[in-house]
Amino acid sequence: MAAPVPLRSDFDAPRLRALAKTSRTPAQTRRLLALSAIYAGRSRSEAAQIGGVGLQTVRDWVLAFNTRGPDGLIDGKAPGARPRLNAAQCEALRAMVEQGPTPAAHGVVRWRLVDLAQILCEDHGVSVSEQTLSRVLRAMGFRKLSARPRHHAQDLQAAEVFKKNFPAHLAEIAQATGGKPIEIWFSDEARVGQKNTITRRWARRGTRPAAPKDQRTESAYIFGALCPALAKGAGLVMPRCTTEAMNHHLSEIAQHVTPGAHAVLLLDQAGWHLTKKLVVPGNLTLMPLPARSPELNPVEAIWQFLRQNWLGNRIFGSYDDIVDHCCHAWNRLIDEPWHIVSIGRRTWAHEC
Repeated sequence: MAAPVPLRSDFDAPRLRALAKTSRTPAQTRRLLALSAIYAGRSRSEAAQIGGVGLQTVRDWVLAFNTRGPDGLIDGKAPGARPRLNAAQCEALRAMVEQGPTPAAHGVVRWRLVDLAQILCEDHGVSVSEQTLSRVLRAMGFRKLSARPRHHAQDLQAAEVFKKNFPAHLAEIAQATGGKPIEIWFSDEARVGQKNTITRRWARRGTRPAAPKDQRTESAYIFGALCPALAKGAGLVMPRCTTEAMNHHLSEIAQHVTPGAHAVLLLDQAGWHLTKKLVVPGNLTLMPLPARSPELNPVEAIWQFLRQNWLGNRIFGSYDDIVDHCCHAWNRLIDEPWHIVSIGRRTWAHEC
């Protein structure tokens, strides 16, 4: 038989028993007591009986204790299986997902798990199942999200320049108005009609829930404006988008501006927003947003919120029915100002 492995000399039986009393790990306590018996001069067989294990296990405890001390008697976490993708392959996967596919080269307009798995196999020689690939992508922070529409001719640089210069424009307007407090408002219009939207809903996996869909074409327009910093808004429901309707909307906004303050109204470059026929109240200044940049206007997100919660999945019986539901949805939004703040605030506009 092999000679017993001697225990390290910087510990003794009383010290190990004292450590066993303070240990909060049952397994470590049992192992410390077994090794303290060896320090006390008892045989390895008796130590194995105290620990409830065999002699080979006691030998393993002695080796671990000699190497790492009492910490070597604590069970460590199993390392698990070796990752299927190494660091370089994970970085290549990340770059592919962020860049997106090239339809002419890859034959798809969006990545599917099967496409990514095939490229990893062909280019990197590693075979990964779709389930494993899904877990890897989620660990990287990726999720399958709905894409926001973006105009193909949008000038991204123009939007960045507008946000950068926005504080200077506000300062000029404040100086021109004699130093009045400035309120930042956003305005937009949304069409709501009988040919309504269908929203997402909870359903059992593997099923496709149904929702009513009308093919009639009666519609109305919500003219909405919000001041996210002060959690207030002004809205009208009109039959169509015209200069006359916009004049009514500007008048409504002017009535909601704090007395003694001046409002800067940011809006897109629709024809009825820029026409010289507009009658702009004295406490308003219109500031057009860059062309084809709806993401700069938080009211666009407000329309989505209204449709998903109060206007979508409905059948409107008539034009009056549309108007009633639009008014109800807008008034409910105004009655819940925390939604205006959480959806409407923009760092570039409100923290400049």
